[in-house]
Formats: sequence, C-alpha cells, structure tokens
Amino acid sequence: MTATPPYSVVLFDLDGTIADSAPGIVASLTETITELGLPLPSPAELLEWVGPPLPDSFTAKLGLTGDALEAAMKAHRARYFTKGALDSEVFPGMADILRRTHEAGIPSSLATSKPEAPATLMLDHFGLSQYLDVITGASADEVRSAKADVVEEALRRLTERGIDVSRPVLIGDRHHDVEGAAEHGVPVIFAEWGYGSRAEQAGAIAVATTPGDLVELLGLPAEPAA
Repeated sequence: MTATPPYSVVLFDLDGTIADSAPGIVASLTETITELGLPLPSPAELLEWVGPPLPDSFTAKLGLTGDALEAAMKAHRARYFTKGALDSEVFPGMADILRRTHEAGIPSSLATSKPEAPATLMLDHFGLSQYLDVITGASADEVRSAKADVVEEALRRLTERGIDVSRPVLIGDRHHDVEGAAEHGVPVIFAEWGYGSRAEQAGAIAVATTPGDLVELLGLPAEPAA
C-alpha cells in the first residue's frame, strides 16, 4: 500500500530556496543604488535584501518612499530584467525535488516575493516550470509582494484549479516565509542552505539541512535503483 503524503500541496519559495539568485540581485542593486547617488550598503548588507520584498528593503534600509521609491524600483527592474534574473544557479538537488514532487502527484506552486515575470523567466530558463502547477509571485507593480499576500494568492489559484489545499506546506529560507505563511495557517519547512540565519528558523515545523532532506519531510516515494 502506498503511504499518503503528509501534505496535499507544496509551496516553494524561489530566491534562496530553489535558486541561488543573490549574485544577480546584488549586482543589480549595486548599480541602481550607485546611479541614484545613495549610500551603498556593503555586499553582506545587500545579501539581506535577497528574499524579502524589495520595496520594503528600499524603505527600511535607505528610507525611500513615494516617488523616490518608485524611481529606485523602476531603475532596478530595468537592470534585473535585462541581465540580473538569469545570473543565478539552481541549488544542487532542488530540480530533483521539484521533479519528484510533481511525479508523486503532489500539486505545487511557486510562492515568491519576486515579480512573476522574472520568476517565470528563471524557471523557464532552468527547465523547472514544467514541474509546478502554478507560478505565483509578486504583482508587476509589487503592490502584492508581502509573503502573506503571495501565499494567499497561491492558495487561491490552486483552489480555483480544484486542488486540495487542506494540508499545505511552504519551503522557504527567511523569517518572512515563516511569518507570512503562518498568517494563513501554512506550516514551513526551513531551507537551511538558503540566505536566512539560524534565528530565522523560529516557528518552522522542521529544518532541511540539504534539499535531499525534503524527500523524507515531504513523504516523496523512493526512486527505483538504477
């Protein structure tokens, strides 16, 4: 008898969970902030911007609001769409997890604070879109970018497709993932290989040290021996 998977649907974060996208994001941010004549954070500080909604980081880190914020976001989008989005690599083992989740018949959705256009571009580039039932991200204008809003939208789209969302789980690497998912009662498995600190794991139901740990945590069936 085949065991029932513990989750009826899986939500995957992108930056820091599926892909190491920091190089492209940090490079685009560095060029944007320099062009705008703003104080340039250190590379380590800019790494903290990867994952959370960028409008929030521009406001919290540089104090930008209103027209200044919109100008910064417009400049960054232009750079990131033309070259930054593909300056990334899929974490070893994550393509396998997406494939095995799909082949196990467990529906899945992306749930990222990155706008959907560059997120889709990345997934298509690496051949991963085929394993996801839904691709959900921030809206183009990033009005919908908070993780809680993205999770809500992902669950809505999955429900519209008739998918059972009664036992969801999110795989993510930042406290924004844990906190945003919690607003909708979605438990989180923390991806330790990502960009979050150990302190950000608080509230997660489990920690995956490597993508391979997700096989057991998601209840994926063993693959036949070669």
